[in-house]
Amino acid sequence: MSEGIELIEANGVLEIHITRPEKKNALTASMYRAMTAALADASARAECGVVLIVGKGDAFCAGNDLADFMAGPEGAAAALDFIRAIASFEKPVVAAVQGLAVGVGTTLLFHCDLVYAAPDARFVMPFVNLGLVPEAASSLLAPSTFGYAKAAAMLLLGEPMDAEAADRAGLVTAVVPAVGLLEHARAKAAILMSKPPQALLATRRLMRGDPAIVAARIEEEAQVFTQAISSPEAKEAFTAFFEKRPPVFR
Repeated sequence: MSEGIELIEANGVLEIHITRPEKKNALTASMYRAMTAALADASARAECGVVLIVGKGDAFCAGNDLADFMAGPEGAAAALDFIRAIASFEKPVVAAVQGLAVGVGTTLLFHCDLVYAAPDARFVMPFVNLGLVPEAASSLLAPSTFGYAKAAAMLLLGEPMDAEAADRAGLVTAVVPAVGLLEHARAKAAILMSKPPQALLATRRLMRGDPAIVAARIEEEAQVFTQAISSPEAKEAFTAFFEKRPPVFR
């Protein structure tokens, strides 16, 4: 596997732990590849019925490690492979979210079935701020989940959403105390494992609708993202980030 990703499996539940707390669990290409491989393995094995995604430390996931992401095309390719994998994964996915959930740390949650958040959770999708566009079909799924106006505040302005607002908006299943967050998510994953598996999977498929629509939006976003990442706007945004100064776009 990869440094920064730990896998724990028990009683049919595969836990994917993002274990890079010193970097707020920012994701590198190798971490994306490890998670993609874990999902493929879980998909192939009948005894594995549920996936639980967890972040170690005081943040769930700070999104892409920007230095790793800008080092070459490998980071973007690995990220897109993971996005495709979680979007097409056919078994239930549970997430336990505390602290920051930035970029893909938020967008991956649209592909989870149950999302439990600590009161300090903050969801941010700052793609436009970086001269980029949304990914993981979030340009489709955020408006359909929150309504257009709330989605616009997050995607156009880059405004954060706190745990209570995310609960009201439908991104979060429930807000639970931080001290019991992981155990609560584990208990819900165990309940899913106790359900009739074929009925559970069929119900999930019916609820999610036509997967081709989401897959098509992921590819459309990826095409625009690829163009945007080499744009003058993105170069200025990333340079300003590393130089710790405000970007200048006009």
